[in-house]
Amino acid sequence: QVQLVESGGGLVQAGGSLRLSCAASVSIFSFHHMGWYRQAPEKKREFVASITRSGTTYYAVSVEGRFTISRDNGDNTLALQMYSLKPSDTAMYYCAAGLQADECEYWGQGTQVTVSS
Repeated sequence: QVQLVESGGGLVQAGGSLRLSCAASVSIFSFHHMGWYRQAPEKKREFVASITRSGTTYYAVSVEGRFTISRDNGDNTLALQMYSLKPSDTAMYYCAAGLQADECEYWGQGTQVTVSS
């Protein structure tokens, strides 16, 4: 059974940095892609960043240049390094993984990121 467990969230001041991690219970090389999504209170879940098996990365416009997604196939982990955090980045962040290009079949439970002004 596939499990994704996020960690690294917390409270940080605007302009600060955080690094989120996602540990998978299986080899992440089996996934076509992995990514990060976030959901703020009373808002829809939105895409943040993703990375394919081949290493191609995609970012939401709102985070491009501030966030970096990476994967470690040896450790079966996915990371999201976040810099220059803004209060608008406050949300629950979820790790997701997909076996096919247009789906995310697996989701973690989320880790909370709160950015104070």
